Amino acid sequence: QVQLVASGGGLVQAGGSLSLSCASSGHTLRFYATGWFRQAPGKEREFVGALSWNADSTYYADSVKGRFTISRDNTKGTVYLQMTSLKPEDTAVYYCASYKLRLADPTREAAEYDSWGQGTQVTVSS
Repeated sequence: QVQLVASGGGLVQAGGSLSLSCASSGHTLRFYATGWFRQAPGKEREFVGALSWNADSTYYADSVKGRFTISRDNTKGTVYLQMTSLKPEDTAVYYCASYKLRLADPTREAAEYDSWGQGTQVTVSS
């Protein structure tokens, strides 16, 4: 399994921006599609977006489309989630995860990701 470390969360005002990073040990993430998920208090974990291992394909939840962008730097084994126009409803713990299959396109199903970062808190104040 890939070891992942998510970072970059924090407190931001509505309308602001924040960037999250997901780094892998040994840069192994470069072979795996990567997804971002989030979980707000009292709610189930939900899909935010995903990026294929070669960055050819991206997928976003409708709630973040046009505001969030996922990118990756495979030379660093790191995936990024750039969040703009943040809303209070974006408040959640954000997790990055690597897809279970090497060199495969991702899906929106959390169950198909087998390595998870520890989560980073994003709080958007109104």
